[in-house]
Parts: sequence; C-alpha cells; structure tokens
Amino acid sequence: MEEWQVTKKEAGLRLDRFLQEKKGWPRSFFMKALRMNKIKVNRKKEDPSYRLSEGDRVTSFVLEERKKKLPPVDILYEDDRILAVNKPSGLLSLDVTGKERDTLLDRVNAMLAGRGERAAYPVHRIDFNTSGILLFAKDEEAGHILDRMIQERKVKKSYLCVVRGSLQPPAGRLENYIFKDARKNRVYVTEEPVKGARTAITDYETKAVGSGLSLVECRLLTGRTHQIRSQMAHAGHPLLGDDKYGSKEWNRKMGERRQLLCSFRVAFAFGEEAGPLSYLSGKTVTMDEIPFVDRYFKGFAW
Repeated sequence: MEEWQVTKKEAGLRLDRFLQEKKGWPRSFFMKALRMNKIKVNRKKEDPSYRLSEGDRVTSFVLEERKKKLPPVDILYEDDRILAVNKPSGLLSLDVTGKERDTLLDRVNAMLAGRGERAAYPVHRIDFNTSGILLFAKDEEAGHILDRMIQERKVKKSYLCVVRGSLQPPAGRLENYIFKDARKNRVYVTEEPVKGARTAITDYETKAVGSGLSLVECRLLTGRTHQIRSQMAHAGHPLLGDDKYGSKEWNRKMGERRQLLCSFRVAFAFGEEAGPLSYLSGKTVTMDEIPFVDRYFKGFAW
C-alpha cells in the first residue's frame, strides 16, 4: 500500500493526472486499478476526473509486478515543456477505455518514468492506422497553450500520402463539406452544405508521380475527422491502403492494409501570444524518413 497527502501545489489536479505524476503509470494500468477498486481518495472510490483538494489522502493498493516492458519511443524533439514523438502506424495515440495496455501515451510515460520524470500527455491525436508526429505536453500550462495554438491554427501540420492516379491540377485546394456519422465511424463529403456538415479545406501539392500513384503533400486548413482520406477519395484519388474510403480489392492487390498517410512535419507559427512557449516560434519538426515513401518513391527527399 502507498498513500500520499495532497499538497497545496497539487490541489486542483485530476486524480488520474496526480497518479501519473506520482507513479508514471500508463493510463491503461491506472484505469484497471480504478475499476478493481484499488485506488481510494479519503477511503472512497472516485472518478479519474475527480479534482483533488489540499489535504486529501490518496491511497493505492496496487501491486506493480505485472507491469510489462513497452517498446522504445522515437523522439523527434524534446525540451523541458514538450515532446514531439513519431507514432507508428497501427498504434493507438491513447486509449480512454483503459483496456489497451500498449499505446503511444503508455510508451512515452513508461520512458519518462524510467528517467524519474513526471508523466506527459498528448495535445492532439492521430488515427490508429496513420503514422507521424504527435505532440505531448509535460505540464498543464504547456498543454493549455498548445491546445489553444492548435485551435487557432498556429500549429501547422503537413502530411504526406500516396494516392491512386494523378491529381489535376497537380497542386490546388480541396474545399467542400464533411458530415460525420459517429455510429459508423466515417464521414461523408458533400459539395453543398447540409445539416450537421462542416467546411473542410485542404491545400495539396503533388511531389512525385509514378506507376499509377502520386505522392501528395497535404496541409490542413481545417481539422475534420478523416479529412484528407475522405476528401482525396471524393476527388477520385483514394489513399493507397485505405479500405474505409478506397478500394479494399485494390489495396490487397498492392499489398497494403493501412492507409499510407503520415503527419511528417509540424511547424510552430506563433509568436509572443504563446507566452512561456514563445521560444518555439518559427521552429519546425520534420520526420527523417517515412517507410512508405521509400517503398514507392525511392530517392525522393522532402
């Protein structure tokens, strides 16, 4: 058993955040402990979102011998406030259900715990089958600032994808409307506004063409669910490997089971309005290599 008394400085923290900072536990591990009634606040069970007060006593009855070693993390940039990490395709950014024990969040926090550092958390997400740069905040202030900069479109994300055919014109803008069907976990693109639809804007530029495929860079001006995947498919150029919006038959013929889409560059386009994070102004984080680019467009450099 372990017990902590909440200090004045720690007052206001969520229970899950408090435990992550104390133990560096992956969220999945913490959620399981909570479900099994092994975490108490003042001898009572509380939700993960419970805000602690000064003097609260948090008790853990967790035995940690069952924690497993997680794979290493590919860090692209790190300082005292933030992390930029390469998320592999086929890995969850995080899992709010607590059922998955291996997510990028779990791996990052296991790494930080091994270094004796407090836990971090992601400020945005990347789809399970999409790879690329995911930003983590190491403290709440940095997280709030990054979240605000993302909402204000001052964190610029660029993607590379492989699509079927050649876009005409080779560079331009896709602008239409996206309607999300949460039950089916997919979106639909329309040229005219309909109830519940939101404007979606993507600038694109063809970087290479060959063997009936195009390597396309996409820059998001809006951040809708499955935006690039659905807009490219609507334009007649589905992403290779994308069964949801493309052709499963074609994808299997090409030997691909996940959409070839990577968030390969993040640029911080803010200034003094970012306060303590203004030192990041003008900085760009870029992937060193992308396996699917080498596979289909060997020799291409971005």
